[in-house]
Amino acid sequence: MAPPPTLLSPSELSYLHTSLSLHPPIRPDARSPTSFRPLVAETDLLPAANGSARLCFADGTEAIAGVKAEVEKVQGLGNERWYDNMDAEMGGIEESERDGEREGERGKGVGEDKWIEVTVDMPGQRDDDAMVVFLAQMIHEGLVADGGLRNRLVINARWHWRLYIDILLLSPPHTYPLPLLSLTTHLALLSTRLPAPISNHDEDPLFNDDWDASSPLYPSSDTYPDAKTPPQSSPARPPITLLVISVGDNVFFDASREELAVADAVLAVTVGAPSSLSTGLNLLAVRTIDPPSRLCASAAEVGQAGAGIDAEGGKEGVWKASKGGMKRSVLARMVQMCVEGGGVGEEVLGGLGEFSWKG
Repeated sequence: MAPPPTLLSPSELSYLHTSLSLHPPIRPDARSPTSFRPLVAETDLLPAANGSARLCFADGTEAIAGVKAEVEKVQGLGNERWYDNMDAEMGGIEESERDGEREGERGKGVGEDKWIEVTVDMPGQRDDDAMVVFLAQMIHEGLVADGGLRNRLVINARWHWRLYIDILLLSPPHTYPLPLLSLTTHLALLSTRLPAPISNHDEDPLFNDDWDASSPLYPSSDTYPDAKTPPQSSPARPPITLLVISVGDNVFFDASREELAVADAVLAVTVGAPSSLSTGLNLLAVRTIDPPSRLCASAAEVGQAGAGIDAEGGKEGVWKASKGGMKRSVLARMVQMCVEGGGVGEEVLGGLGEFSWKG
């Protein structure tokens, strides 16, 4: 699925492409290649949801995500095999100690991808349109890639939580909406809380009616200040998908609609928090996105239509879309800038996490 096209003349596109190809590059709004535009966000705005968030980008596009959790019985064997394996490993432990260990391991079973459902609603689009289906699949693919979220949905051997994530784009997108939807979903999941269980591990689940006693789906590092072991400095967080473009040898983040129009390559990179204190993020998925320049008419065709450009090769200073693939070195740098320690991915995850847990 390609980003929406932009209405710029061939000369304007050529000027913009040349400016972004310089060393150092010159962006139309004077940002650095890794700078993000200001955004407005809030969480916990839907009272009937377990978690919710609203995010508005600088270009005016806005999205709302709501998360609803329901208890569901595991189909088939479910996590019985996991508990059986755990009992086999604890064969020499007394029954009371074994029950305590199993209670401590509650919620750490093996989940399934189908326990997470993602739906996207866009103005002017049907639910079965290719764009809507593709965006929902991309969000779902990132959420289940590392297995962290689905495993958090296990209640016991016979019961689990099912998450319904509904994302609403409030206005037609000015640029490719995948990052907006991904970051909104991320904030909604960070604000999601689940009722505290009061039943034993192998019983039908019962929960505390006091919402103040509920626990976050993604607790922060200071949620358990009295823990005997120090918490990780990088607590678990939902994954995010970043849109990265290249123009020449330069790499840019948070591209505007005009910058996307002259991009040589566009990547959707999904990253997640590491499972330990290791430096850097986990690379979960990489998708190529067709830039508008690959789908629009060539410079020669535009010239023949009315500008009087030579059809053989065009004139200097007139936009001509690049052809062919991209350099491996540029592709590797685009991914590296997302996953490396102290890179763009960590900066975005850290900023969103601080906003949600402190807000």
